[in-house]
Amino acid sequence: MEFAKKLAQTAAILSLAAFASTAVADEFVVGSNLPLTGPQARWGQEVAEGFKLATEAFNRGSAKHKIKLIVTDDEGNPAKASAAAEKMISDGAVALYGGFPTPAVVGAANVATKAGLVYMSSGYGGTKADFKNFFQINAISGYQKAIAGTMLDMGAKSVSLIHNTKEGSAYVATAVAKALTDKGVKVTMHPYDSAIADFKPIINKIKLQDRPELISMVGYESEYIGMLRAAKVLKPEVKAIVCAYGVATPKMMADFPAELQNVYGTTMLSYPAEFATKDGKEFAEAFKKTFNKDPDYLAQFGYVSGQVLFEAIARAANAGTIAKGGIAAEMRKTDRETITGRVTFDETGFNPHFVLRMGQIQGNKIPLIWPKEAATGKMNFPGLPW
Repeated sequence: MEFAKKLAQTAAILSLAAFASTAVADEFVVGSNLPLTGPQARWGQEVAEGFKLATEAFNRGSAKHKIKLIVTDDEGNPAKASAAAEKMISDGAVALYGGFPTPAVVGAANVATKAGLVYMSSGYGGTKADFKNFFQINAISGYQKAIAGTMLDMGAKSVSLIHNTKEGSAYVATAVAKALTDKGVKVTMHPYDSAIADFKPIINKIKLQDRPELISMVGYESEYIGMLRAAKVLKPEVKAIVCAYGVATPKMMADFPAELQNVYGTTMLSYPAEFATKDGKEFAEAFKKTFNKDPDYLAQFGYVSGQVLFEAIARAANAGTIAKGGIAAEMRKTDRETITGRVTFDETGFNPHFVLRMGQIQGNKIPLIWPKEAATGKMNFPGLPW
């Protein structure tokens, strides 16, 4: 099978690799800081599972060389993320992966930069990374395209856009607003701080003053649920609610079925997962066998990040350059097809080929509804959770 062939190729690379002096025995230590508890735990846990699966697949394919994974729960807290990065580097990590939300990525990536190590993430929400050796398989522009594209396909003329004021969410919201206004859509922005306890004042203002066709929101998991519960009470007369990351996942759907019915969210995968490629199908099978559930797009991010990073480590080991910045140099040479699409890195460390999709929670399924060429189902539109 194609997947097995690629593992075999990776094993061949590793079998030739010579360890740098910093390596311990036959292991390369890779550190990962993720929010495994706290408000961003769902995000962190799913990504961690994908990264773990990539580690296991890589190690199975290599009889001689292994990745030793160190995982630290930073709770999404910037100070704890920085401390975690420092500790993992002191424990011998040759590269780091993780981070969410953006402030936590910044905290850990700054530490990695000072140490001269690669920091790879799936959760940085900026457009420009001021870190020397930063890499991310996804790019924030992919979220803006999916959210705005979906609402334009709905024929929206007016949108109330609610967003967290943190850097990543604020950027996505601003980019979405620009894409919509450039097409003649009236957009009213409603920023809020993370300390918000009640969304009813915002929803009431939207209901009485904005009177939009659509509500869109860019925030975080618990905030989406707070907004949706407020909207369910006040029932603004809108046609749809379109959200960003962390909504269209099996875990969120299972935990909040009433709140999320008919809600849209960015994703890469339908649920149940449907893959067109052999690699994708084998990933899904391996994930389900390991974790007894179907993967979501966050697990994909973790998995592909691991593949790319571990292959770069192997190539740097072959060249004997791990102690000389070789992992970063090999990351910049990356050009491969993955289960999330083609991955290369531009001068800022982002993947310019990354494009997201939009899913809609319908019953106990999440079909893809945007773009049309990737759709596995049709929009329930108009459609609301109440």
